[in-house]
Amino acid sequence: MYYVYLKKSVIKKFIYIGYTSDLQNRFKEHGQGQVKSTKAYKPFELVYYEAHKDKTTALKREYELKNNSQQKEILLERLFSTKNGPVV
Repeated sequence: MYYVYLKKSVIKKFIYIGYTSDLQNRFKEHGQGQVKSTKAYKPFELVYYEAHKDKTTALKREYELKNNSQQKEILLERLFSTKNGPVV
């Protein structure tokens, strides 16, 4: 199983999108500052993840969220909408 996830920095306005086959371990790596691209933004909270049965599908979805601003905005609106409260 592979996961696409969104993490939000607790102290700065920063959202990270990534993929992994081990969500718990990856979250731990981010929290311990072992990921160069997110080290300056820790601590994080996991705000969303979705499971995919294979790496190809997960990578495609990660790419879609990182590079298609419309797809990303739709997801962020759904997650952080103030109309119905956050969906986390």
